[in-house]
Amino acid sequence: MGKLYVIPTPIGNLEDITFRAIRLLKEVDAVLAEDTRTTKNLFAKYEIENKLIAYHLNNEHKVVARIVEEIQNGLNYGLVSDAGTPGISDPGFLLVRECIKEGIEVDCLPGATAFVPALVNSGFPTEKFIYEGFLPHKKGRQTRLQKIADEERTVVFYESPHRIMKALAQLKELISEDRQIAVCREISKKFEETVRGNATELIAHFESNPIKGEFVVVVSGK
Repeated sequence: MGKLYVIPTPIGNLEDITFRAIRLLKEVDAVLAEDTRTTKNLFAKYEIENKLIAYHLNNEHKVVARIVEEIQNGLNYGLVSDAGTPGISDPGFLLVRECIKEGIEVDCLPGATAFVPALVNSGFPTEKFIYEGFLPHKKGRQTRLQKIADEERTVVFYESPHRIMKALAQLKELISEDRQIAVCREISKKFEETVRGNATELIAHFESNPIKGEFVVVVSGK
């Protein structure tokens, strides 16, 4: 029987990858990639020549059974997402669950994920925290934000550049003025930035500065 390797990849700077991850990406029989075009850039950087197979939210339910069967027949697969650790707000959970059900060994390497550096860099307490992933776009969004407003632990969530101002405006309505927020964007990339303050201050900042990149929002506890 083969094995599934869950392999984190850099969230920005391509140097943020482990030696073991590079070795395994070269050694496995094939690599399942959320976007093969993105993964090809990483492969080019480290001279990795291996078979890439598209595995993403739109096809995972269709192909998961076949992949599991191939691993059972002796193939070793690597699983990567566009950036960070597969399964953390990225495809991966379904395949890992099905492999475990079938008695297939799953090895998840330690590595990059965006919410950890954002949490640590916020300066807020880190001994207990809540990770919310991406908030719903519409249905259920207000309910999730209300839970964040009532939470006594530090809360971390992801937001797109198209909705970051909406999220800050909603937080302004729900949380007290003394609650602090850290907004991190472009982590480990050239224009990495962390802005700290209350909701009003952050709204003012992003009204006068470009809103680009992926955002991680960290909210201090109530």
